[in-house]
Amino acid sequence: MKVIILAGGRGTRLSEETSVRPKPMVEIGGKPILWHIMQIYSRFGYNDFLIAGGDRRSRIKEYFQNYLTHASDFMIDLSDGTRTFYNHPIDNWRVGMIDTGDDTMTGGRILRLRQWIADEPFMVTYGDGVSDVNIQALVDFHRSHRKLATVTAVHPPARFGGLELEGDRVVEFSEKSQTGEGWINGGFFVFEPGILRYLTNDATILERDPMERIALEGQLRAYRHEGFWHPMDTLRDRNMLEECWAKGSAPWKVWR
Repeated sequence: MKVIILAGGRGTRLSEETSVRPKPMVEIGGKPILWHIMQIYSRFGYNDFLIAGGDRRSRIKEYFQNYLTHASDFMIDLSDGTRTFYNHPIDNWRVGMIDTGDDTMTGGRILRLRQWIADEPFMVTYGDGVSDVNIQALVDFHRSHRKLATVTAVHPPARFGGLELEGDRVVEFSEKSQTGEGWINGGFFVFEPGILRYLTNDATILERDPMERIALEGQLRAYRHEGFWHPMDTLRDRNMLEECWAKGSAPWKVWR
């Protein structure tokens, strides 16, 4: 089953980082968040990726074109340019880096990948969110209900301190519980190829008309994930994820 990662957005709310690189290439622990997302899928044996590139996609192309150089130690013979790599990663990945347009919307990016999707189920997620979601359990859930689409439902991250008041007196101050905020779209979709019928052109926003219609037709199911999920929308988000990684307590690190 192929994994599509939507990696074409401009990341304007993270301009401190995205002014010099595409959002999926913003680093956590010295590795692009895109790499972290791919490791999550790879942990469960899903290694066939299609990167739907857009804004500054050349940076992502260069990263994978020179993946061993970026990820390994090496010795280079300057007389002829030959390189010997050491301590290189063993990532059994097949990566398709596809131009889906600078201004194409999420649904349009998936539509542009039609020829690589063929007639098989596929997964989709955003290039800026990490989670400890069990990908195999997600796929098994999708197969069990036999509907057109599955979305991973997650709790939004706690962002603000919660206040319990009696008049103007604060009787309790605490961080908002992540599990007290309801459910939102966390990405990590599984789709049947029939989803392509709901995508019209580059301007199609997956999360609007297509998903709304599928839900109304009873063809959308939610896989409820109670564990960790966090987007990287702002510099605060990025710093929080970096701090988790630096402390060795990154919940999304489900691989060894």
